[in-house]
Amino acid sequence: MKRGLNLIGALSLATVLLYGCETAGTADSSESSTSSEVTQGDLTIAFVYTDSVINKYDYFKTKSAELTEKGKKFEGDLQGRASGFQQEVQTFQQTGGNMTPNQARAKQEELAKKEQNLMTYRDNLMQELSADEAALYSEVYDRVQSYIKTYAETNELTMVLSYTRGGAVWYGNDALDITESVIEGLNKDYTAAPADTVK
Repeated sequence: MKRGLNLIGALSLATVLLYGCETAGTADSSESSTSSEVTQGDLTIAFVYTDSVINKYDYFKTKSAELTEKGKKFEGDLQGRASGFQQEVQTFQQTGGNMTPNQARAKQEELAKKEQNLMTYRDNLMQELSADEAALYSEVYDRVQSYIKTYAETNELTMVLSYTRGGAVWYGNDALDITESVIEGLNKDYTAAPADTVK
């Protein structure tokens, strides 16, 4: 009798386990059928060395050179103004003793105002250059991103990663490196219509 009860208990336990497994299997199969269309086996991934793409992009090199030239002009202009101001200060130091106290005070106030204006001018130039540089990088990143999107669609890539030292990608097989191909394509597009792309 005891042996019969043990057998019934074992059969009941087996039935519960079997039913549980079937339910779990059904849930798993429904989850897999509703999963994303792209499965791991379908992934085609590539990467680019971001610094190389930016620095070897002819458009960036051209615009960066223009920005450097603008910076040199600003620097020359600023140095000219600073030199003129310094000369005026030296002249005042040499001839200030011949002035009345009121004239000397007025000249000191004038020089202090000119110095403040010179510093404001310098700050404005630096802000303009900084804004130009930020705008250039933003534009270049937009252009590169747009090109890579087209490149990925053309070459049936699921994902293109940005490889930078200390970034999220620590290793990439060289076979997945499309940096040179992207640089070549970007420069080819830029060379084909430079008048349209240079602002």
